Amino acid sequence: MKLTILGLDKEKVNGLNQSLNELLANFQVYYQNLRGLHWNIKGKSFFELHLKFEELYTDSQEKIDMIAERILTLEGKPLHTFNDYTALAKVPVRKNISNDIKSVELVVNSLSELIKIERNILDQSDEANDEGTNSMMSDFISEQEKTIWMLKSWLA
Repeated sequence: MKLTILGLDKEKVNGLNQSLNELLANFQVYYQNLRGLHWNIKGKSFFELHLKFEELYTDSQEKIDMIAERILTLEGKPLHTFNDYTALAKVPVRKNISNDIKSVELVVNSLSELIKIERNILDQSDEANDEGTNSMMSDFISEQEKTIWMLKSWLA
């Protein structure tokens, strides 16, 4: 078994990097959707959702950087083109959404897709004994689960 400089199995790390790039691609689509929602929201919930979407896209931007830096830490190369992102995205690309309910539903559904990918990475990082990635995924998941709960409460 060949080990990385971090003492992790290279083969398992290669698989992790592929999954982290998938997560990166999906976060980039999610981020861009949030920008569109922030810009295009209309109606009585404008002020509240305009601020919420800004909060979410700022958080996503930080997570995108964390994911890319984790890939680099694991001696991989983060994807960085829109073609790569859309080819791997499970989060749907949406445009021109201005309705409050449709916009919040898109965020909830997108977060649900991200959590599925993160849970897969959590399993992989556990198997690879990669505590750094494991910890990052655990933090992402717990934050996003709370956000889903809050947004679903708003939709109720």
